[in-house]
Amino acid sequence: MIASETGVFSREVKDILIADIALSIGFSLALTGGIFYVSSGGFLYFLPIAFVAVSLSFVLHELMHKFVAQRFGAIAGFRKSDNGIVISLITSLFGFIIGLPGATMIYAPHFTRKEEGYVSIAGPLTNFVVFAFAFALGSALFPGFAHTTSSVLFGGGGAAPVPYLELALSFVAFISIYLAFFNMLPVFPLDGSKVYRWNRPVFFATIIAIFALLGVITPILALLPWLVLIFIIAFVISRIYRAVLF
Repeated sequence: MIASETGVFSREVKDILIADIALSIGFSLALTGGIFYVSSGGFLYFLPIAFVAVSLSFVLHELMHKFVAQRFGAIAGFRKSDNGIVISLITSLFGFIIGLPGATMIYAPHFTRKEEGYVSIAGPLTNFVVFAFAFALGSALFPGFAHTTSSVLFGGGGAAPVPYLELALSFVAFISIYLAFFNMLPVFPLDGSKVYRWNRPVFFATIIAIFALLGVITPILALLPWLVLIFIIAFVISRIYRAVLF
């Protein structure tokens, strides 16, 4: 039994590490403009930032799903998705990312809709905590921190150089709230579809909070076309790959 449990744990650690690295590469590509603008220098410059941001935002998001599910008596563990990793990397080549490198798989013979909703909302709420930590620390250390992400993403070539730590904290905040947005899309199998089915007021309150936090660090109108595009692509992928992603 101990050997079996150790093997399962080792697989989970391996899967989440592969997913973490793949998503970090994807975000680094996306942040440097994708294949049309990427340079090796820019990619390598952003890669450590992306890895820290993804590790805090994605890994903690998935672990919180697991811990809450286990509190309800479920068996839960993260499993990578090879198809999802390919989708994540391909979309990142075009300057945005559909992050589907894997998910926490939950096995429970008796799981109520409310319990499923609690497990699903736990991930995005974790992203809120990561956002709050990065934003509070960045604001305490750097004047004008709230505008750092906006100036880097939309400032063009005239944007002033940004200290590396400030840039890292700003993208921890941005990636965390972006992952909250993506996961709260009401598209199967994302968290949003389960939260929407469980409690619509909670779903809409969470969406409003996500857009409010995005608005603190980025111009929403500038992001809106990409957010709509991401929703459409996620919806199409959900319909096509519903049976084969995991």
